[in-house]
Amino acid sequence: MRKIYQGFLRIEAVLAGVFLLLMVVMMFTGGVARLMRMPLNWTIDIATWSFAWSVFLCADIAWRKDLLMSVDIVAERFAPPVQRALTFVNYILIAGFLIYLAYSGIHLSWVSRARPFQGIPWASYSWVTLSLPVGAMIMLVTTWLKFKAFLAGPSAPAEL
Repeated sequence: MRKIYQGFLRIEAVLAGVFLLLMVVMMFTGGVARLMRMPLNWTIDIATWSFAWSVFLCADIAWRKDLLMSVDIVAERFAPPVQRALTFVNYILIAGFLIYLAYSGIHLSWVSRARPFQGIPWASYSWVTLSLPVGAMIMLVTTWLKFKAFLAGPSAPAEL
């Protein structure tokens, strides 16, 4: 199971990089085309789509590596048992929020399935809105693994 998860993490990192690179290339191509007085409006649409996906994939990578911004100036003033309790509550709140995002994102994707993306008849808006529930579910897995490691204690090996 660990090898499958490690493979998934590699695929996630590659996809995040590809989506970020695609976004930059599309924005640059659109800008150059506008300078040449031959605008390519679809480049902005592709950049928007790849940005939506890269945001959630990169958020999961940052969450897994503890690279998200945190403000712990208040929490670090408490005793270690209180800090552990705050961390426990924090993981529960994060998991609840991610479950809500996944549920709402699935509903949003279903409702917007017939809507064309930026007027492109063959591209459904659901391909953009699917980034929300997929990203939330991936981050929920990361949260679960972090929570499991937290409950095991500081001496337990991390699975992330």
